[in-house]
Amino acid sequence: MVSPPTRYLVFFQYFGTKYSGVMETSANQSGIGVQNCLEKAAQNLKPVVPIKFHISSRTDSGVHALCNAAHLDIQRAPGKPAFQERELIRGLNHHLKSEPIRILCAHRVSSDFHARFSALSRTYIYRLLLGCAHWSEVPVFERDLCWAPPGGSLDVPAMQDAARFLLGTHDFSTFRSLNSETPFQSPIRTILQAEIHPSSGFLAHHYESRGLEFWELKFRSKSFLYRQVRRMVGALVAVGQGKLTPRQIKELLELRDARALPPHAMAPPAGLFLKCVEYDEADLHTTRAPGE
Repeated sequence: MVSPPTRYLVFFQYFGTKYSGVMETSANQSGIGVQNCLEKAAQNLKPVVPIKFHISSRTDSGVHALCNAAHLDIQRAPGKPAFQERELIRGLNHHLKSEPIRILCAHRVSSDFHARFSALSRTYIYRLLLGCAHWSEVPVFERDLCWAPPGGSLDVPAMQDAARFLLGTHDFSTFRSLNSETPFQSPIRTILQAEIHPSSGFLAHHYESRGLEFWELKFRSKSFLYRQVRRMVGALVAVGQGKLTPRQIKELLELRDARALPPHAMAPPAGLFLKCVEYDEADLHTTRAPGE
């Protein structure tokens, strides 16, 4: 008798530079997605039916994740017990091999749990590097992990003032890029957190004499529109450069028009990280069948 599939929620991280994004790509596409690598690794677990990862949060090419999430169903051969969480983590990480992707933890969840729709919130951070007059001055260990805006310095207090206008529930049409889903997706989103704080760089204390500054922009919401975070960051950096005033961020919001954002006012993908996806703790604890 074939046992029913067991559903798991896995949290995973990845270095996104080499991937076309987190979502799977087809054989006729040039790039490869993180999902392709996860599902290839999962097939080595010898499931009865192919394993599909249902990703919580989409990220674009070049964007990284400190912690993304996905659910998957695993149906094992007759007589084989369900994987224990640690066993699943070890197995997936072993088969991911040299890919810059790692499973962080796993939870057995109920069969109606959904990694995308059960999420309470998502948090992104964007890393800025100040003090570089030219991109070639970015430390080699920080390349592809931050953005050094041209000019080298920013008015951070003005950016912090501007970020306050993004808080709360708004029509964020101005701050989304258009794609095939745009006609079917409401532009209303609620930003729960929009903060700018000093940060640190990798081994930065070894080159303090260069006067480099690292800053993080942090945004939290239940969900975001396509490229919304990168467009908000780009607009805030324009404020820091004196190209926009803080008040103009409010005016851009009120225009509700994606074409209203100044040309090239979208931050590059390299500095963006999905920090975490939050769930109700009660959803992460499922009662096991007797004997498991």
